[in-house]
Amino acid sequence: MLLLPLLALLYVPFCIAASTQATHEKLVQLAAANNGVIKLDENLYNLLTSPKRNWSASIQFTALDPRRRCGPCKEFDPSFNAVAKAWTKVPPAERDSHFFATVDFDNAMGVFQKLGIQSAPVVQIHPATEGPRRPASGRTTPIAYDFGNGFDAAPLAEQLSQFTPIPIPYKAPIDWSRIGTAVGVVLVIASGVRAFLPVLRSRWVWAAGTVLTSLVMTSGFMFVRIRGMPQTGGNGQWIAPGYQNQFGQETQVVSFIYGLLSSAFLMLTLVTPYQTNPYRQRLQIYLWSGVILVMFSVLISLFRVKNRGYPFKLLL
Repeated sequence: MLLLPLLALLYVPFCIAASTQATHEKLVQLAAANNGVIKLDENLYNLLTSPKRNWSASIQFTALDPRRRCGPCKEFDPSFNAVAKAWTKVPPAERDSHFFATVDFDNAMGVFQKLGIQSAPVVQIHPATEGPRRPASGRTTPIAYDFGNGFDAAPLAEQLSQFTPIPIPYKAPIDWSRIGTAVGVVLVIASGVRAFLPVLRSRWVWAAGTVLTSLVMTSGFMFVRIRGMPQTGGNGQWIAPGYQNQFGQETQVVSFIYGLLSSAFLMLTLVTPYQTNPYRQRLQIYLWSGVILVMFSVLISLFRVKNRGYPFKLLL
């Protein structure tokens, strides 16, 4: 009579091994049927995360139903599927020892409640609990994926490769839109060169560009950029006290004053002498001389605001 219980007890390990093997074969079939991603409900989730497993798994927890309005879920799901599909290309010996799976909230609410997951997407890596792939550290609890690098597939594949038998052979697809944009830009530039070539060859264009650059640089633009000065002061003041400080708005005003002064001198030297009408010529002399006088007065007054000890004054 004691022989039957003893035989039953000896037969238990073989039953467990057979059950584990059957579960593994079922998971392999499910993964192969859906481009490497197993769609989980509560029962399949319990099978995949069985306490006695010689395989590992990367599980995505998501909520793709439009009613859930989970934008990040929809953004990340293609990346997870792409990495899982890349994993199907590895040899079967390694491929069948790590699985990719997805748990949708509407298909397995109990799993979300049991794990206390209140937001999505979430990715957990479940290491093997036994066999040669059991971690040397002995840790078999789930490991959460860090979304610090965003939802792209490349960083996902790189981080998950730390838990797969071999690195995941993921290669980013060719970005045809970027290539098309670059080609379009090149074509537009090439077609516009003939139209813009006379402009680029004009000495007046280069002269204007040189003058504008000189005005901006002599007004303190690089001083403000290098030192990272604010546009204005904390109390709305746009003139910084002292000659060692300058605000961004102050640079714009000084550049405008320099531009008016330069324009006035150019008009007096290049345009006014060739005016054939004596009355208009006299009027232009008065006008541009007045502009020079007023703008120099404003410029000197700015010096006095920056340094109260500045001794000179013109009109203001």
